[in-house]
Amino acid sequence: MCDYSLHAVASRPARVGETIVTTGFYGTSTRGFASKEEPGVAVCLLPGTELAFEHEVRYNRNWLLTKNAGFCVARFCAIEPRAPHQHHDALSFPDGNTVLVNLLSEGQYARVLQLPVIRHEQDVSGEAEKADAAADLRVPA
Repeated sequence: MCDYSLHAVASRPARVGETIVTTGFYGTSTRGFASKEEPGVAVCLLPGTELAFEHEVRYNRNWLLTKNAGFCVARFCAIEPRAPHQHHDALSFPDGNTVLVNLLSEGQYARVLQLPVIRHEQDVSGEAEKADAAADLRVPA
């Protein structure tokens, strides 16, 4: 998922094992993730994606104060996804605190540890069809 204000920015889904960096995108006031090789392309994360940062995560509470989250690991989530015209992308930390991705300090590197498992109805029905086909192939004893 990429925040609402990144719709005009080129984007692609995250890949397990890749290293991404917190960045601002040209022409927007929104921060997000990009790969070092493609700094102008937003890397979109699905809710539940697990990240491991090189150092404890830093974020800006306001223009003058940078805070430390106290953790190097986080899970990507969406805050109030149905509310239009506000930032939704966030990181959830082991202590239960949540920080908007838009508040993250730029230049922090993180590795994508794990993507969430998403089962589509089509996948489920396809598996059922395969099971039925396998049952038809069995020879009665």
